[in-house]
Amino acid sequence: MFNQSKLQYIFFTRRKLFLQYISITASLNLVWETLQLPLYTLWRESTPSAIAFAVLHCTIGDMIIATLSLATALILVGTPKWPLELFRPVALLAITLGVSYTVFSEWNNTVVKSAWSYSSLMPTLWGIGLSPLGQWFIIPAFVFWYLRPDL
Repeated sequence: MFNQSKLQYIFFTRRKLFLQYISITASLNLVWETLQLPLYTLWRESTPSAIAFAVLHCTIGDMIIATLSLATALILVGTPKWPLELFRPVALLAITLGVSYTVFSEWNNTVVKSAWSYSSLMPTLWGIGLSPLGQWFIIPAFVFWYLRPDL
């Protein structure tokens, strides 16, 4: 049985880890979004202000995806004692949700809506850019690894 101080510690740890996850993920996504610009036609066809807006817009979108993916994973497989329990299943589901949304979003925006397009430099798999896929495998996996509790 957990005592009150242990429950308060878990709540503080959960909130702190959630906020750290979002802030570190946002910072890394900002860098990734900037570095992958040459992989999109936007890089050659747009003004510097339009490019800056796109990076900011995409980074905010990344923060929303990361927040909703982690929140959904916590609702579906988390426990009241997370992150001390079921840390890995929550992390794996959050990563899976982020990657799944990215596949849909890239397909929807490049094929269906033609909202953006890849440059010839973007490697693709079944028409989906590998850079955004890598972004949603690598960044969340690294941040979860970095923030993992000592179990």
